[in-house]
Amino acid sequence: MKCVICKNDTTHKGKVTVTLENNGSIILIKDVPAHICDICEHYILDENISTEVLKKGKEGLLKGAELEIIRLKVA
Repeated sequence: MKCVICKNDTTHKGKVTVTLENNGSIILIKDVPAHICDICEHYILDENISTEVLKKGKEGLLKGAELEIIRLKVA
């Protein structure tokens, strides 16, 4: 997979922490599977993972969380 930031052609699979911020709320989602650039460490999420991350973020906002830390569990 090609990095959209530095245009490097080499990425590796790994896990990252995604930070979502909205209206003063911060949602941290840990252990998110991603393709990580070997040069700049920018990460790219697959579409199904992005959908799940956004769903978890929305759930945190709906609960009224100011700060929530979630460990993503992907089947």
